[in-house]
Amino acid sequence: MRINENEMEWTRQPESCTISEGKIEVVTRPHTDLWQRTYYHFRNDNATVLQMKTREKYFSFVVRTEFESKHRFDQCGVVLYLDSENWLKGSIEYENETFQHLGSVVTNHGYSDWATTEIDASVKSMWYRLSRREDDFCIECSSDGITFQQMRICHMWEAKDEIRFGIYACSPEDSSFKATFTDMELMECQWRAHDGQQPDTFQPDRQHQ
Repeated sequence: MRINENEMEWTRQPESCTISEGKIEVVTRPHTDLWQRTYYHFRNDNATVLQMKTREKYFSFVVRTEFESKHRFDQCGVVLYLDSENWLKGSIEYENETFQHLGSVVTNHGYSDWATTEIDASVKSMWYRLSRREDDFCIECSSDGITFQQMRICHMWEAKDEIRFGIYACSPEDSSFKATFTDMELMECQWRAHDGQQPDTFQPDRQHQ
């Protein structure tokens, strides 16, 4: 199902934005970011975020990003933002003329973690697929929108019922760039149920009986 861009809601607006059928273009504000505490000991919560709401427990959300990032830490991608201390994001974060970071950040109860891999700085487009299975989530990426590779599986403690998810962009340093989002779709969950080891069954401790 194609997403109606006009039904999405801003958590924080960009420097400027153009919305047309099938395309969203945003220009980031300088000194905007999403991060909570871990390692860096600062808290940033002012990135541009545009989202939709759902109570659906099983779905996949796909989006294509194109970006003109050129300054350290410029980034855009997919996001699930519940509140300032509970969110996840997947994106490419520019580093320098040689490489950038393809990665994800998961923030639960006010502490962020960051998992990345280095990719060539020439990459200026990426697809993302965010999938939900109850309160567990999977982020995947793709260079062609057909074959997706897993980036992260995680649990979101506060994703119990209605959640908000969508797109984000930000420029943590003194920078601004244009990010373009297209091909947004909401579909049946593409993250299949696990078919290997069965869940553990709780066994009471009989040692003290």
